Amino acid sequence: MMEEDAPATDLLSLLDRLVQPPPPPPVPMWPQTWGWAALAGLVLVAAALALWRLAVIRRRNAYRRAALAELARAGGDPAAISAILRRTALAAWPRAEVAGLSGRDWTAFLERTGAAPWPDPAARALLTGPVAVRPAPSPELEAQAAAWIRAHRRPRGGAR
Repeated sequence: MMEEDAPATDLLSLLDRLVQPPPPPPVPMWPQTWGWAALAGLVLVAAALALWRLAVIRRRNAYRRAALAELARAGGDPAAISAILRRTALAAWPRAEVAGLSGRDWTAFLERTGAAPWPDPAARALLTGPVAVRPAPSPELEAQAAAWIRAHRRPRGGAR
């Protein structure tokens, strides 16, 4: 004997009686804890400081960019390259330290402040080219001058 009023216990009838739960509330995009807000603030401050530092470095190296542009227009002329190197050195070091240098003292200064020693052909062209009657273009001098302009280290503290 089967009861007709008894609840159905088969799987399909139980599935038909299921009620869908309500969807959860949307997740807010703003962080809910103060730690994330503090971290976001620190990241913004660090990014602002990094941008400020990059701007300072770019402004400090403006004389290098100008010297490299002049060097590209010099066409290998030793007299022009010598003048460009002298102006570049005067932009980075005090006048009293650079202006009186000549001859081997000048090339020694360039070697001491640059990243690499000056090869003999470039140093010879630098010393004799500006006073020669018809100086020949010197690709070695141009390449070495460009390397020095890019890589020289400015003095710390007392310089400009």
